[in-house]
Amino acid sequence: MLLMRRRAAITAAFGLLLAALSTGSALAQRDPPAPPALQAEFRQFLVGFRQAVRANDANAVAALTRLPMQHNGDMHDQAAFHRTVYRQLFNVRNRTCLETARPSYNKDGYGNESFFLFCGQTIFVFSKKDDGFRFAETAVND
Repeated sequence: MLLMRRRAAITAAFGLLLAALSTGSALAQRDPPAPPALQAEFRQFLVGFRQAVRANDANAVAALTRLPMQHNGDMHDQAAFHRTVYRQLFNVRNRTCLETARPSYNKDGYGNESFFLFCGQTIFVFSKKDDGFRFAETAVND
């Protein structure tokens, strides 16, 4: 009888712990969505970017990239982008992923607005400046 009570108490405690943990994650704040006008502007940019990627057109992708850009912790100019970065980033797997990846929005503490596309271990970062949206850098998806 004592063993059954202990087992019931442990089971109840475990259940309460799970409930508390799941409630905490449900209450976690999410980033607010991008304003509708900004979403529309990014969608328009993304159509052209995806067309360039689909065509495997390094020159068109470079024209939509803010160079120099950061990739693998280093800054790369236009020559390096064409020489190495494009081939590393825009392989078949990533080109396929970029066609369907859902953008995530973020506005940092400085007011910079960005969208992210997650493809495997690579995060493609698109930032907005005075000249509109551009592919700006990559980050590691850890």
